[in-house]
Amino acid sequence: MYSFQPNCWSEHEELEVVMLCAPSKWDVPDLKTAENVQWSAAVHHARALENFLAFKDVLENAGVTVIDYAQELPAQAQQLSEQLLNRYFVRDLACVFGKVILPGAAGISMRRPEYVQAHELLEKWFPKSYRHIKDPRTALEFGDVLILNKDAVLINIGVRTTIEGVECVKEDIFKAGFSEIAIIDLPRQSDTLHLDMNCNVAHKDLVMAKSFMRYFPVHVLTPQSTRFDMTATFLKRHGFDVYWLDKYNTIPDINFLNLNPETLLISKKATKQPFKNHPLLQKKNIIEMDVTELEKGGGGIRCMTLPLVRKK
Repeated sequence: MYSFQPNCWSEHEELEVVMLCAPSKWDVPDLKTAENVQWSAAVHHARALENFLAFKDVLENAGVTVIDYAQELPAQAQQLSEQLLNRYFVRDLACVFGKVILPGAAGISMRRPEYVQAHELLEKWFPKSYRHIKDPRTALEFGDVLILNKDAVLINIGVRTTIEGVECVKEDIFKAGFSEIAIIDLPRQSDTLHLDMNCNVAHKDLVMAKSFMRYFPVHVLTPQSTRFDMTATFLKRHGFDVYWLDKYNTIPDINFLNLNPETLLISKKATKQPFKNHPLLQKKNIIEMDVTELEKGGGGIRCMTLPLVRKK
């Protein structure tokens, strides 16, 4: 058990504790193998580990407590964990809603072992905060979730998350203190795998999103009722303007991380112009990270981080 308790009410407040995981010890030697494991290119473990350690150093140098969960697994579990290719995409495994931890459920069977391993540790570390979901067989990956503020959560159902998965956790989200859950159903394509490949919170009152999302309605759930809204209308009602992107490189441009209200961690491969063009983002401290080798696994900086504590 740790002395702190999980506490997250947004995507942008100061990050204090985060869970990471080092990449597995496998090389993915060629493009054919990469395609068969749903990655975009061959990956060299040594380079991936170099990316990870540099990323971890940046977080720790900023005062963030970093927990590499694989280091705390029992020896037998570690042996398996070291061979799980996707284990460093920890965002999907669980999510802290207020003071409650809800576990995810893998959308593909290849990822199920790491979910089980991480959940056992989270429950051991935070028994008062951890909640079991009703049906762990339903798909629910938290790369499909944005915690907008203390009132509102946006969830995508699509490639890796089902409406049944959302139904399993909605009551726990309401009990945690949130008043609205908006469900969006994005196209089921490789570049729309998770919500955070399509939009992200870039400032306390700004969401950056692919322009096609303006055409999508959301199904808004409250503890007492349901209704429909357009995406921008829902976000505006909760205090967010939308910065629509017509051109983008999906993973590096959108999958960034708020270190604190003044600082964004972005990929070295990100297109810098959008951050320079918007008046709210011009003032940001932008820290570029070389995560090129890690991104070949199909996710970015946000995918690689599970916030456990953000200063409220």
